[in-house]
Amino acid sequence: MRFWPRHVRARLTLWYVLVLATLLALYAGGAALFLFLSLREEQDRNLVKDLDDVEGLLATEPDGSVSLHLKHGVGDEPRVGHFIEVWSPTGSLLYRSPALRGQTLGFPKEPSELTRDPMPRTTLLASGAVARVVSTIYFIEDHRVVLRVAYDEEDLWRELHEFSGVLALAFPLVVSLAGLGGYALARKALAPIDAITSQTEKISAERLNERLSVENPDDELGKLASVLNAMLGRLQAAFDQLRRFTADASHELRTPLTAMRSVGEVALQDQAIPAEYRDVMGSMLEEVDQLTRLSESLLELSRADAGHVHLKRTDIALLTVAQEAHSMVEVLAEEKGQRIKIAGDADLIVSADRLLLRQAVANLLDNAIKYSPVNSQITVQVSRGSKNTAWLDISDEGPGIPFEHQSHVFDRFYRVDPARSRELGGVGLGLSITRWAVEAHGGEISLDSKEGQGATFRVSLPITSAPSPVPT
Repeated sequence: MRFWPRHVRARLTLWYVLVLATLLALYAGGAALFLFLSLREEQDRNLVKDLDDVEGLLATEPDGSVSLHLKHGVGDEPRVGHFIEVWSPTGSLLYRSPALRGQTLGFPKEPSELTRDPMPRTTLLASGAVARVVSTIYFIEDHRVVLRVAYDEEDLWRELHEFSGVLALAFPLVVSLAGLGGYALARKALAPIDAITSQTEKISAERLNERLSVENPDDELGKLASVLNAMLGRLQAAFDQLRRFTADASHELRTPLTAMRSVGEVALQDQAIPAEYRDVMGSMLEEVDQLTRLSESLLELSRADAGHVHLKRTDIALLTVAQEAHSMVEVLAEEKGQRIKIAGDADLIVSADRLLLRQAVANLLDNAIKYSPVNSQITVQVSRGSKNTAWLDISDEGPGIPFEHQSHVFDRFYRVDPARSRELGGVGLGLSITRWAVEAHGGEISLDSKEGQGATFRVSLPITSAPSPVPT
């Protein structure tokens, strides 16, 4: 079980509560100690004062006993005193307060009582009560006695317990309120970071022109947002430069590649050229075709990245788009003896750029033809999906795509088997262009494949209109 929270605001709140609870505990302990010492000091002062008062009330009776002479009568205790005890130096008890009920305040003679300086101390009575005792040496008619005056500390500890109880009851309430307040403050303090995170998640390679909002450029979060904006600016400049280079290079390559292709085709028509040279020139033309497709794909992607491709949408049946794409690659399938089966709902209408969507479907069919075995079947199925969408599924009987490669097949220049892709004439951009074309139409493309069991690419597009259901 993970105790330490994962979120920063929760960690800040926990630290705040822990620190505050520790400080409050130290403060409560210090306050309780201060109250105890204050009450003890006041009690000790009262004890010394009462000791002086009791000294003047002691008198010797004719029979030699010691008694307290009060205006209310002998034996009454002073208002400010609790317990009184008088001992002779020889250890004889001369007087004891009736409230003590036979309990003693100490031994007949304590070592500290050999001096007249009163020193308060704490003693435990036989009943278990705790008493604060002060004693001194007093002379009654030239007779030295040990005089003790004590207070029961029950009142002191009761006040201390009441004060501690109030603190104990208030402690969890204060800590809870402080925790809620700390969480609210942490949430408010980290709200700009949440805003930066939310805005940053929306920025992609196609949206590098967007910038983070900076509320206060002088604080730490504002400086962070400014640094991120500067980084985005540098990335945008680098991407724009790379796109311009790719577009310019692709455009400049088209002319020499076209010239090379023309020269090669003309040369192949000359029957006087030896057969071995003709083979070399044929291989050269294949490489020229490969480079031509690569430059055209790069140019198309560069225009898409730069936002220079404007969709010319029309309402068209998705099944019709599949049939037109089939006509573009039908020759390639016939060369391998493959069959392309197209079926589905002809009433599913989508709003799309006819040429762009047809090229995307043709790329998927071309990919299926390349990687499917000879005399196999490729199935194209158009059906109604969920949430008012139309599905176009293209399934083949090829070797399938291993699971570890499936998340990368739409990446540019990514090849599951580079050697085989090169052999089949692939440049690694067809699926990237297809994904861009589908997403440009507000759709999605996904892959379902198991190694050795073929692959199915699914294109999901929003439906523009569909026939109303026939009432039953």
